[in-house]
Amino acid sequence: MSISFAEASALRKAVQQGTRTRNVQHLRSTTSDLSHNNVPRPKSMPEPTTYERVARPGAYYERPRLKRDLPIVQPPWLSLGIFSLLGIAGWWVFIEYSTNQERLASSVVRQVMLNLRESDAVRECLGEGARPEPTWYLNGDPWVNGTINMLQGTVDFSLRVKGSQGAGTLYFTSIRREKGHPFEILRYKIICDNGKEINLPIRITRS
Repeated sequence: MSISFAEASALRKAVQQGTRTRNVQHLRSTTSDLSHNNVPRPKSMPEPTTYERVARPGAYYERPRLKRDLPIVQPPWLSLGIFSLLGIAGWWVFIEYSTNQERLASSVVRQVMLNLRESDAVRECLGEGARPEPTWYLNGDPWVNGTINMLQGTVDFSLRVKGSQGAGTLYFTSIRREKGHPFEILRYKIICDNGKEINLPIRITRS
């Protein structure tokens, strides 16, 4: 048995309408069941509250002030410059002290002081026990001023000497004109503090 297109469309609409009717009936039955349940209801609704002004603002606190000013930060280059100067000064003092110890321990200074103690003229002016005068800034060591360079053939120094009766300044200068030649003494004298000058023509030669 065959049906036409119009009959099929009418049949489809009837089926859809029946489905909708069953859904509506199910929804009505569910709502009716909920309405018959013992659900507590408020007796009366609370009265509405009307606000005429805005809410009060919260408490306002001022920012706490510092009891003292912040420390002033010094520029870093100032500290760096100070430490650099201190380092250079310390290095210069160390070099000068080491050089003075080398001059003091040289064989020329020892031989000059040996000849100085054996001189009768020095003994009359300075007294017995002539020796280099100690200095406080070198912790008791004498200061030898000048240059002692045996390799280049130049010896020129002075230092303070002291005896039992007085003190003075010793001057010694010696050069070597050519390599392999002996040293030639140009100056070897003492000027005492009382103004007396003593020349010591002692020949000290080294090749």
